[in-house]
Amino acid sequence: MSLRLYNTLTRQVEAFAPLDPAAGPTMYLCGPTVYNYVHIGNARGPVAFGVLAALLRRRFGALRYARNITDVDDKINNAAREAGVPISTITDRFAAAYREDMAALGVQPPDLEPAATAHIPQIIAMIERLIAGGHAYAAEGHVLFAVDSFAAYGKLSGRDPEDMLAGARVEVAPYKRNPGDFVLWKPSTDDLPGWDSPWGRGRPGWHIECSAMAEAHLGDTIDIHAGGIDLQFPHHENEVAQSECAHGGKRFARWWLHNGMLVLGGAKMSKSVGNIEKVHDLVRAHPPEALRYALLSAQYRQPLDWTPALVEQSIRTLDRLYGTLRDLAEIDVAAQIPQSIEDALDDDLNTPQALAELSRIAADARKAEGDDARREAKAALLGAGLALGLLQQAPAAWFGRGAVEGDDARIQALIDERIAAKAAKDFTRADAIRKQLADEGILLEDTPQGVRWKRA
Repeated sequence: MSLRLYNTLTRQVEAFAPLDPAAGPTMYLCGPTVYNYVHIGNARGPVAFGVLAALLRRRFGALRYARNITDVDDKINNAAREAGVPISTITDRFAAAYREDMAALGVQPPDLEPAATAHIPQIIAMIERLIAGGHAYAAEGHVLFAVDSFAAYGKLSGRDPEDMLAGARVEVAPYKRNPGDFVLWKPSTDDLPGWDSPWGRGRPGWHIECSAMAEAHLGDTIDIHAGGIDLQFPHHENEVAQSECAHGGKRFARWWLHNGMLVLGGAKMSKSVGNIEKVHDLVRAHPPEALRYALLSAQYRQPLDWTPALVEQSIRTLDRLYGTLRDLAEIDVAAQIPQSIEDALDDDLNTPQALAELSRIAADARKAEGDDARREAKAALLGAGLALGLLQQAPAAWFGRGAVEGDDARIQALIDERIAAKAAKDFTRADAIRKQLADEGILLEDTPQGVRWKRA
């Protein structure tokens, strides 16, 4: 099966092939605005599209993958003003926190991580081309994109241009020719970040940043542009308009991929609503790999109901999977990604099906008999995990999470004492040891392969 992806632009699933097979595909993912810690909903795109990035590398041998950093924005300005520090103090801190939190979730870094403030000349040059082409105009220190100049405006979101409001992060102003015109450049007062430009000292609008960074690093036409469904309008719609006008009508992105939102308490997870759970907190309260598993448990385009029960179920599932690997610990093999996993991911990144295959492969591994069958089973299990960014640590590390140095040896000594007590039919002592460990959060499981333990 060839890779097939749902394209928001065409509203259908299409067989994917890169524009330039020799160079490999290009992919751009909208990254964070770094003024605070991101919430777990913000991690869904990097996790899901990170699985896609790995698949593209396997399939085509190369990939140029960019995920940007938005480091100039009114929210950043407000955070810096409240803290009484330069904006770089805010952006450096939270960009580093974002990288740390994504790494904890097993998200591999992109090939390119362009920052908006490092691309001001490219942004200004793109705006100048838009003005020269009659697609933008200057007004009272602002430069705005003229939506009436792009007949296809609305094609990505499917909205009627007459029903669309301004896509800029400022209120509709009287100097706009059309209420839907959006800001490409806006003036900065002395207390705000700003750069010299042909229109005076100012700073870029949000939408133009991504267009300029994508052009600078991936070219006029990219294969895949990805992001959350909440960015489809206005951000992505405006990217299409300004990029295609700046590039003489060339198609900006061949595939648009949008991940669904996380739902918490019956509402979309959103900072503006306040119903968020920060990744920075969650990776300290739960095994990060379980959070990753939970994020992959629904197909990326569908909404995902984020609950404590989902996280706990993910932990229990990983307990079983790592328990299987622990039973196969004496076997040394290289990971081999099963075709059934590749087929599931080829089907528009069907991670629920891939996770179901992962569990099936683990069940087969537990029943495997003979050295050859056990080697094949472990290679498949490791490979299935590799494709999903799971099962990449030693079982002892998974089960020993939160342990203090030397604690594993003490626990094992108590388990050995319990085994000896049972052999001597001293069940009172055996039960007391089990209760002692349970009170410490250590759960025992008697299996044909011996006693397993894990932290609750």
